[in-house]
Amino acid sequence: MTHMRALLFLLLPCLFLFTAAGQQSATPTDAAPLVIGQTFAIASKALGETRRINVYLPAGYAESKDLRLPVLYMPDGGMAEDFLHVAGLVQVSVGNETMRPFILVGIENTERRRDLTGPTTNPKDKQIAPRVGGSAAFRQFIRQELMPEVKRRYRTTAETAIVGESLAGLFVVETLLQEPDLFDTYLAFDPSLWWNNKQLVTDAARQLANPKGTAKTLYLATSNEPEIVADTQRLTEILRSKAGPRLTWHYEPMPQETHGTIYHPAALKGFRMVFKPQPKATPAPH
Repeated sequence: MTHMRALLFLLLPCLFLFTAAGQQSATPTDAAPLVIGQTFAIASKALGETRRINVYLPAGYAESKDLRLPVLYMPDGGMAEDFLHVAGLVQVSVGNETMRPFILVGIENTERRRDLTGPTTNPKDKQIAPRVGGSAAFRQFIRQELMPEVKRRYRTTAETAIVGESLAGLFVVETLLQEPDLFDTYLAFDPSLWWNNKQLVTDAARQLANPKGTAKTLYLATSNEPEIVADTQRLTEILRSKAGPRLTWHYEPMPQETHGTIYHPAALKGFRMVFKPQPKATPAPH
């Protein structure tokens, strides 16, 4: 026992050293910012304010000096809005080759209900925000200020697309009908077609009767919201009878989803359909 006590006495300093080293190695390091993309601001003359823009660049863009990519624009593109989950969806879809790579450009909101709505004569519509009806100015901002800045900063192709839900979906449909050549592909989920006494749907037949520009693609999806479903179905009936060969469109009812859950699952299906990768060329036999 005397020898055992002596051995323990000799080992105690070593045990303290090991304990101190373990505590030191377990000390957490300072946290660093987690970067998933880029952000910049535009002093907009069209809107009379500064707008924050968030950008996700898919894998392969930074590694290549020559790669040019199409651009997917999204209203509701703030970090506290829909940008993060849509960027994640683009990342995983490109990674598993169910979607072509796109540069994602998110437009952060300042006055959402002003920018995403057109004029209205409905008194109830005017009660949803202090200012409404600014969609034309918002389109001007995208066309004249944002798109040129994106082209200046990034290597892009001529192909563009836009995706939005609810009032942003209303803006997507309105833009297709009123300024179709602004984008090539339009994705609208649960669009708020009730706006201005459903005037956008009422005018759709007339606007579709005179197609202009190049071929376009429209993807629509709805949740279990009865009024939105009814308005969108009415729009699809007009599309079925009036849309010519220049417009390819698809309607995806998703009654299992609510207005609050539809964005992500609808974007997953929509991206797979309208941004489907091109078939890989089969090597010619020797």
